[in-house]
Amino acid sequence: MKYIYLDHSATTPVDPEVAELMMKYYVEYYGNPSSVHYFGRQVKKALEEARSQVADFIGANVSEITFTSGGTEADNLAIQGAARAQAKKGKHLITTAIEHHAVLDTFKYLAKNGYELTVLPVDEDGLVSVEDVAKAIRPDTILISVMHANNEVGSIQPIAEIGKITREKGILFHVDAVQSLGKIPVNVQDLNVDLLTISSHKIYGPKGVGALYIRKGVKISPLVFGGSQERKMRSGTENAPGIIGFGKACELASQRMAEESKKLTKLRDMLIDGILTKIEHVKLNGPRGDKRLPNNVNVSIKYVEGESLLLSLDMLGIAASSGSACTSGSLDPSHVLLAMGLSHEVAHGSLRFSLGRQNTEEDINYVLQELPKIVDRLRAMSPLYAKANCQNS
Repeated sequence: MKYIYLDHSATTPVDPEVAELMMKYYVEYYGNPSSVHYFGRQVKKALEEARSQVADFIGANVSEITFTSGGTEADNLAIQGAARAQAKKGKHLITTAIEHHAVLDTFKYLAKNGYELTVLPVDEDGLVSVEDVAKAIRPDTILISVMHANNEVGSIQPIAEIGKITREKGILFHVDAVQSLGKIPVNVQDLNVDLLTISSHKIYGPKGVGALYIRKGVKISPLVFGGSQERKMRSGTENAPGIIGFGKACELASQRMAEESKKLTKLRDMLIDGILTKIEHVKLNGPRGDKRLPNNVNVSIKYVEGESLLLSLDMLGIAASSGSACTSGSLDPSHVLLAMGLSHEVAHGSLRFSLGRQNTEEDINYVLQELPKIVDRLRAMSPLYAKANCQNS
C-alpha cells in the first residue's frame, strides 16, 4: 500500500541529521550540563551552541532564549508568568477566539483566578482585526496574546501591526509561533513582540523540546522552581539531546525555508484547486494566497463526517487530520471553525491536510484521485445529503 503523510502540523519526522547528532549526546556525551567536569562541560558547550542557533533563527539574543519541554509549557510560562509579574499594574488580558488550547485554557484558568479576559472575534478567514485589538485595550491591560499562524486553517495574523500598538501602549505582547516557525520568516524584532513561543517537533526536530523568547528587560515569574537552570526561569536538568537537536533543526530550517516554502505553496494550491474542482459542496476554510501558511489546506466537505473521511483516507494510506492533534479525541467541532462562523454541521465535516518537505505532486494526485470516491461513497449513505438533494431538485 502507498503511504502518504499529510499531517505535518501535528508533528514532523525528525531530520536524519538531527537524529544523528542527538544520538551522540545520548550515548557518547551524556554528562549533566550543570556539572563542572569534562563530561558536563562538553554537553554545556553544545547546549549553548544550540541556544545560539535558535536565537539566530528568530533574530534574538542568546540571553533571551529559555528552553522548555515544548510549546505548551512555553505558552504557560509566558502567559502565567507575565500575568503574575504584572499583576500590580492591572489584571486585564486580551486574546483571540482561535488560539491553541495551550493559550486559551491558560487564559481561562487566569480568568477564574482574579483576572479579566477579553476574547476577540475573527472574520470568516480566521483573521483578527488590528482595530479590534486597539479598541479592546484598557488602562489596566497588561498582556495581549495573538498566535502568528493558526494551526488549523493556516491564517497568518497581522502580528507586526498589533505589536506596534502594544509597544506604544507599554503592554506585553505574546505570540505563539509554533506553526509559523520554519514555514515563513519569524523575526522577533520585525514582529515587535515581547514573548514568543516556538517548538522543535514542528520543524523536523525532536518532540518534548520548545523555547520561549523573552525580550531583554521583560520580567515574568517562573512556574518551575528547584534549580538555577535556564537562568532560574525553568528549573530542572535540561533535555540536552533534545535541545541540541532543536538547535540543529533550526539551523537546517533557516537554510531550507525559502525553497521549501515555494515548493509547498505550489503543492498547497494544487491540492486546494483540485478538491474544489473535483468535489461539490466544499468550503475552503481560511484565506488564500500569502495570508495562509504555505503547507496548510483545510476544507469542510458538506454532508459527511470528518471522522469518517479520516478513517477512509487512513485505510488508503493517507494520513490527515480533522483539526488540532491536541483535541483529536474530542467529539466537539473545532472552536476555530465555529469562531469563523461555520455551523456545527459544516465544521464537523472538516479536513486538514498539512504538507511537508517529503511530499510530492504524486502524493497530491493520489489524494485527488481517492478523496472524491470516498466522498461519493459516504454521501450515498448520508441522510443529510439525500435531504439536500431533494430540496434542490
